[in-house]
Amino acid sequence: MIKPKASTTNNGSPASAFPVANPTLPSPIDDGVGLANVHLNQSRRRLLDLLNKLYNTGVQADVDIPQIAVIGSQSAGKSSLIESISGITLPRAAGTCTRCPTECKLSSSSSDWTCIVTLRFTTDVNGQTLGQPRTIVFGPAITDKSNVEERIRRAQRAILNPGTSYQIFLDGDDEDLPKSELTFSTNCVTLQISGPGVADLSFCDLPGLIASVGAGGNNNDIQLVESLVTSYISKPSCVILLTVACETDFENQGAHQLAKKHDPHGKRTIGVLTKPDRIPTGEEGRWLRFIQNEIEPLENNWFCVKQPSSNDLKQGVTWANARQRENEFFSMTAPWCNLESMYQKYLRTGNLVERASSILSDLISRRLPVIQEELQKALRKTEEALAAMPKEPSADAFSEVMALLHTFATDVSFHVDGFRMAIRSTAPQFVPLEKRVTQDFTMTRPKFLDQEEGTDADATDEDSLVEHIFIDEVMARAQKARARELPDNYPFVVRAKYVSSITEKWHSPAQILCNQMYNVLFKYMKELIHKHFASFGQGNLEQRVGVILQNHIQAACHRAEERIKWLISLEARPFTLNEHYLSEYKDKFLSFYKAVRQSQRNPELLASINDHLTNPPKAAVYNRSGHVVTDAVQPNGIAKILSGLAEVGILGVKPEDIPKLLPSDTMEPAMTIMAEVRAYFQVAYKRFVDNIPLAIDQELILGLEQDILPTLYSGLGLNGPDGMRICQELTQESPQVAGKREELKKRWERLSAASRELLSIGL
Repeated sequence: MIKPKASTTNNGSPASAFPVANPTLPSPIDDGVGLANVHLNQSRRRLLDLLNKLYNTGVQADVDIPQIAVIGSQSAGKSSLIESISGITLPRAAGTCTRCPTECKLSSSSSDWTCIVTLRFTTDVNGQTLGQPRTIVFGPAITDKSNVEERIRRAQRAILNPGTSYQIFLDGDDEDLPKSELTFSTNCVTLQISGPGVADLSFCDLPGLIASVGAGGNNNDIQLVESLVTSYISKPSCVILLTVACETDFENQGAHQLAKKHDPHGKRTIGVLTKPDRIPTGEEGRWLRFIQNEIEPLENNWFCVKQPSSNDLKQGVTWANARQRENEFFSMTAPWCNLESMYQKYLRTGNLVERASSILSDLISRRLPVIQEELQKALRKTEEALAAMPKEPSADAFSEVMALLHTFATDVSFHVDGFRMAIRSTAPQFVPLEKRVTQDFTMTRPKFLDQEEGTDADATDEDSLVEHIFIDEVMARAQKARARELPDNYPFVVRAKYVSSITEKWHSPAQILCNQMYNVLFKYMKELIHKHFASFGQGNLEQRVGVILQNHIQAACHRAEERIKWLISLEARPFTLNEHYLSEYKDKFLSFYKAVRQSQRNPELLASINDHLTNPPKAAVYNRSGHVVTDAVQPNGIAKILSGLAEVGILGVKPEDIPKLLPSDTMEPAMTIMAEVRAYFQVAYKRFVDNIPLAIDQELILGLEQDILPTLYSGLGLNGPDGMRICQELTQESPQVAGKREELKKRWERLSAASRELLSIGL
């Protein structure tokens, strides 16, 4: 072993250490080296304070935040280095302190020294990643440093046994279990230490890398530890504090290879040689070459530190005394004391901490703009994810249902239009010609109907679903029904039978309309129910509300069907007080039928009438002086007939009235019956297509709206003594949705808090 050897300068005086690490008197407070010293400028202090504030928000789970990770092989002296920096004692029980990560969040404070221990679980009992890290404060704050070691030891047991309540390890005996549930864990113990002289720094002591496992060990632990270390050091903002024990061959310490894999150019790795007092005799020169950055060079160089042994700590050596002994070792022991002054700054823990602090603060300064940008991107992404989540339970779902019912009403109009066309298609298709002469005949639609109902209703006879009724068939039925009536008078029963044969066809379209409205309403209600209740009670509330409203809608539909039957029964007997409307249509249809009949007997007359209606004669055109510019066309044809009738005092005759001037037709009574029935159809069908939708709307739509809330209250049992309990059970959001929303909200809160911290320093 290397023995301490006093060295002298050329003038014989004792050699002094490198100025950065001048020996200091023991601190009145027994702290570690720390970073909270007066030599740190204000800018660096602000950056280190900001880093700790960012970590306090928990945003490191979402954004790459600068951190120092201490890695090395087992027994490389990592924990001793952590102890010297933090000023606390870590557990020394075999196999415990290196089995899970220990994150340290150190901050300088003028308040009394305190340490808060927390457990942070990122995986569940089965090792599956949690959507949101679970943090548990592990006991009250510690104000006595001597109690920290035991609390950490208990916390590590809780981490290694996630299937057991943490309270057992916090309050039970301070004894290791015969066998832990896990040998290693990615979940970590977090130490939040603050007080005078405490470092402003965040770092993590990771489990030591292992090359093999002992008897009864799990080979998977090798990969587990490597993956755990990789999850930290692979981040671009992680400063790797690589510890290498000088008592073991460098090539046998795999931590360096892993660090080099993720930092191949050595830009963010700080090498730390530990246990220099255990270098075998004759091998000192090789290790000095690391300090001189000749072997495995790093941008931030290699350092060498000497920490107190476990026995030293057991004997009560304070950290202040340990730092003094370290300084004496490097000042008086060859070959360390003989290093050139330019390399002396890479010896001693104080110099290492100073350099680590500088590197970390510089990294924070460079990363701040990038962190802010990443925070904003993450915030937008989180807000978008929250917006895409199912809507939270509405405080007034009933009002929302009513609003959507109004939207539903607009869709109902489409089905009402279809019903109107269906009823119109039942119009009697009277043909004022004998059946025997209509083989190649197509009767056009009356133009006055086009003006009233549009040209797309039923343009030709062929579009109708009703069979044609020819004039000789109407005459035959009239003659058969006639008894003692006067000539040309035929019993009303003829008209009534035609009307009855028409209205009996109305039940099917009316029922179809009712079914359509029921289907549309039920579809809308299912969508509304799903929208409001799908995420509640794991579907129980949605199912119960669906059944209640389905029964409610069916009952309303049955009432509407009864109304339809009643209205159809009213239409079975011809009746109207709208005699003017009926008479007007009778005249129009009678003229139309006569014109059609004359088109076969006098085709030239009908053609002339149509031509006159299409191309009316032009009147004379006069200028402002009253002189004729364009002479009026001399009347001829239909115009001449109308002019002649006007000359003899017969005024108001229309072109379509001219067929009435023709000699009487033997089929005149039949055409009159046809015109009366067809005119009555116009009156009755328009009345019917108004009344049926009105009745359906009254029973099915308005009825549902009026009774929906009492029906739901009654069906769900909310009016009873257990109403509050039922509400709490049914309206409870599903754990999956609630958990996801809570995760996103917490992430948003973390990101927002971190963003505010950045803004507070003027970024």
